[in-house]
Order: sequence, then structure tokens, then C-alpha cells
Amino acid sequence: MSELFTAENLTALAALTALEVVLGIDNIVFISILTGRLPEQRRAFARRLGLSLAMLTRIALLFAISWVMRLTEPWLEIFSWDLTGRDAILLGGGLFLIAKATFEIHEKLEGPGGPEAKRAGSQVSFGGTITQILILDLVFSLDSVITAVGMARALWVMITAVIVAVIVMLVFAGAISAFIERHPTMKMLALSFLVLIGVLLVTEGLGQHIERGYVYFAMAFSLTVELLNLRLRRRVGPVQLHGGAPAEGTSSAP
Repeated sequence: MSELFTAENLTALAALTALEVVLGIDNIVFISILTGRLPEQRRAFARRLGLSLAMLTRIALLFAISWVMRLTEPWLEIFSWDLTGRDAILLGGGLFLIAKATFEIHEKLEGPGGPEAKRAGSQVSFGGTITQILILDLVFSLDSVITAVGMARALWVMITAVIVAVIVMLVFAGAISAFIERHPTMKMLALSFLVLIGVLLVTEGLGQHIERGYVYFAMAFSLTVELLNLRLRRRVGPVQLHGGAPAEGTSSAP
């Protein structure tokens, strides 16, 4: 037992847990955007289910770590670039994320194209939402697991860090989702973050590494500026996006 709780393992656990929480922010934002289109009474359950599936996916990948690491082996060579399984998953996930965020921005700002599109846009299936969450969970989980393997040696440290990080995300996911839904400008900013994360995934899939610290700094700076804007413009009524519920004390009429 004393061999498990060594200073090295405990240090790795603390560092990895903190990193998993940071890496999970994009997952929370994505799940918040998707579940925001579901009926209000089903959103909390969908968030919990999405994050629970993310935890199970990451733990399953940790137990299949030998298979995961084989994904870093080249599948084929395109000119001087070696395409690996990890690259293919990151490319597919990044393109999906960019497309999904762009469609969401268009629908929120421009609205559906007609009565039929409006009806289709308002009827979002629970199963379809969970399927989309699962697709991105796999991409985020793969990146998270490879990071975990690079930081810790003991399997129990990796699994514990994943479980603690998901519990933290479950605690704060509801508040983050509610805040995004209350403020349309925050929803647009969150969707812009998803585009940025999608570009990051595509770039990594193409073999070009970008330090995530730069990306998270840009996101944190943008978020800080918008929070200051919200504080300074508290007396001005918020804009209304297509498909968004009117804010309390405002009218939806033009």
C-alpha cells in the first residue's frame, strides 16, 4: 500500500487532476451548447449522461492503453507526412467541431431558412444529442488519455485523476450551462471557442503542434473582456438569439 501512495504518485495525481479539469473545459462548453437545444427538463440529465460517458470512455481507453498507443504508429505516408490513427481521429473530430459550431452560430444569428427548417431545428432528439456528445467525447478522451500516460506511470493515478476531474465538471456544468444560456453573447463566445478548439485539433491532426497554453490564454482573455462588458452594460437589455428564451424582464417582441 505504501508503494502506491508515494510522493511521485501523489504529485502526479495532483498535477494530472488539475490538467484533466482544464482539458475538460472544452468538453463542458460543447455539452452545454448541445444540451441547450433540448427541452429544459431534459438538459440536466443529458449533461450528467454526457459527462458520465466521457468518464467511462476515458477509463476504458486507459485499460486499452496498448491499443491507444498503437494509434500513434503511422498508417500511411502522404508526401512527407505520416498519417496515424490518432491524427485521423483528431482531424475528423476537429472538422466536426468546426462544422457544428459554425452551423450553431448561423442558426442562432440568422435563424432557420424557412418554416420547415424552423420546425426541424426546434425538434432536437435526445438520442441525436447524446450521439454527437459521444463522438466528441472520443476525441477529447483520446487526447486526455495520451496526456495522462505522459504524466503518470501508475494506472490508478490516471483513473483517479479522470474520476475526480469528471466529478468537478459535473458540479460546475449546470452553473456554466445556465450562465451561457442566460447571456447570448457568452453563447457566441463559447461557440467561437469551439471553432478555435476545432482548429487546434485539425492542426494537431496535421502534425503541427501548438502549445495549448497560448490557446487557453486567448480564451481566458476573451472571457475576461466579455465578463467586464457584461458588468459595465448590466442596464442594457440583452440581445435575443434565434431559438433563445427571452431574458427575465425583457420582451421578445420587436
